[in-house]
Amino acid sequence: MATSTRRTSPPGTIILSFLGFLAATVTTIAGAVFLATSGPELEEELRKRDTSLSDSEVDAAVTLTQGAGIAVAAVIVLGYLWLAFKLKAGRNWARVALTVLTLVQVGFLFVGGTADVLSYVSCAVAVFAVVLSYLPASNAYVDEVKHARG
Repeated sequence: MATSTRRTSPPGTIILSFLGFLAATVTTIAGAVFLATSGPELEEELRKRDTSLSDSEVDAAVTLTQGAGIAVAAVIVLGYLWLAFKLKAGRNWARVALTVLTLVQVGFLFVGGTADVLSYVSCAVAVFAVVLSYLPASNAYVDEVKHARG
């Protein structure tokens, strides 16, 4: 007895949402690259704020800041990519997780106070991607995938 497996293609709203989350991921990568290359600026700012630090302490603080920032960005990028691909595959839990992460991003954007233009663009793209993932065509696709999986 042969069973047929019908594979549905994601609608345009899911594809655009997926691409939006990829774009938001690219902006996170750009931020990590900026952080990795901003050592002299970080050093200068740290020296302005605390003149009692020795050169080795300033170097250590800059290295720690850059390393921690890049590590956090790497985790965010990998998580966003994984969730975006799961969204494209029609997983509702990925859509919910991306929604929560986007809400956290919006919260940090307005509470953090140090946002730049890239942060606002990334956040706007992520919000747009979330909205697309809940449009009727997206809902129908997620439901269809859920029922096909059993």
